[in-house]
Amino acid sequence: STRKESSAASDVYKRQWWMGQPQPRTQSARQRVAFHLRVIRAERRISQEQLAEAAGLHRTFVGAVEREERNISIDNLERLAAALSVDVSFLVSPVVPRS
Repeated sequence: STRKESSAASDVYKRQWWMGQPQPRTQSARQRVAFHLRVIRAERRISQEQLAEAAGLHRTFVGAVEREERNISIDNLERLAAALSVDVSFLVSPVVPRS
């Protein structure tokens, strides 16, 4: 399952990188989490509000995490991962483009 998710994230990477910005030399955990959340939500066609409700979080918090405006606790990272049925490690894994 994680391989499939990683591959899907790489496919989306080809089309979009941090909302059209150039690839940074290093990726912070905040950038990785934001990117993976956006990719998974887009692939599953769920809104920030739907994800927030499933995770027991506020919609504006999920949006702020996706825009890299907020730090996220391990507890909330686990809530989002559980709501998306992915492992926490996937959300913080490096985003590596496939050529």
